[in-house]
Amino acid sequence: MTSSNRIYLDYNASAPLRNEARAAMMSTLDIIGNPSSVHTFGRKARCIIEEARESVATLVGVKPANVFFTSGATEANNWFFRGGWETALVSSIEHDSVLEPIKRSRINIKHILTSSAGVAQVEELSEMLLSRNGCNLPMCASLQMANNETGAIQPVAKLASFCRYYGIAMHSDAAQAAGRVKIKLDELGVDTLSLSSHKIGGPSGVGALVIRDGFDLPALMLGGGQEHRKRSGTENVIGIAGFGAAANSAVRDLKEVSRFRLMRDRIEHNIKSITPEAVIIASDADRLVNTSCISLPGKSAETLLIKLDLKGFAVSSGAACSSGKVNSSHVLSAMGLTSDIIRGAIRISVGWNSSEAEISSLAEVWSKLFS
Repeated sequence: MTSSNRIYLDYNASAPLRNEARAAMMSTLDIIGNPSSVHTFGRKARCIIEEARESVATLVGVKPANVFFTSGATEANNWFFRGGWETALVSSIEHDSVLEPIKRSRINIKHILTSSAGVAQVEELSEMLLSRNGCNLPMCASLQMANNETGAIQPVAKLASFCRYYGIAMHSDAAQAAGRVKIKLDELGVDTLSLSSHKIGGPSGVGALVIRDGFDLPALMLGGGQEHRKRSGTENVIGIAGFGAAANSAVRDLKEVSRFRLMRDRIEHNIKSITPEAVIIASDADRLVNTSCISLPGKSAETLLIKLDLKGFAVSSGAACSSGKVNSSHVLSAMGLTSDIIRGAIRISVGWNSSEAEISSLAEVWSKLFS
């Protein structure tokens, strides 16, 4: 998205607000009823929430009753780990909103190793699951659908099939995958998955945990019994309205994956042509069509980001969820990459409002800065 001669290429951090989401939120600003009230005002607010719930449900192929609104994917991920698990199977490349709750809850962690291409090696788990070697019960597993830094798509369905066979609860963080790959909860075989509105062009501060039929997860918050007594507290009607509108648009985005892939591939081709020493990280993996993780060995990511920002380009280094910090990536470290590559890695991600002209402008600036 270009604004005042600036170009936004950081959709994995947060997508620009879609026009449809903005319109839905604006139309909701004057709704004054509490969604739990039975009068006309309350019923109108309730109707907005339930329409949005239907839209989010369509995005991931479930019934509306399976969708529970939260403040975002971070809250949804934390919620799953309130399930009383004693042992968790988890990849080392998960988002911190998965890794930190596990660490702090004293759950026994069994790490799923990651390949050099950035893909969790779930095949190596079969023996451990068969013998329950060193594993306590009750047990859960968590594997993101796609990595937020590299875009590498993970074998969620394969791990879920293991988990179903051995009676292990399975969660997937789908925040980056929604609107970029087709998602159907039943086909994945997971028990829960998390979503975030602002990753698909909705407002920040709203998301959802999707829970399959028959899976019992304790309530996250107690009080008035909202969200089917799973997450009490008056719902964020305005945010949920925007989330629902963005979900509708994200479904349409699935028809444009070829356009996003062409932009991603063109970015990588241009950068490799200008700077042959550049490394396309996870290039051997099946990746999100919008995501490029690129390293210039010998350079620092912070320097690259600052130089590009001064020229009007917004990109990022790793996960942009740590109060603006540029830290060493635990994801790239888990892949076994050298420190030289890790230090010089940045992420470029396109989305619904990106254009070919922006990609051309990036190539021109990259050539001036780094060739």
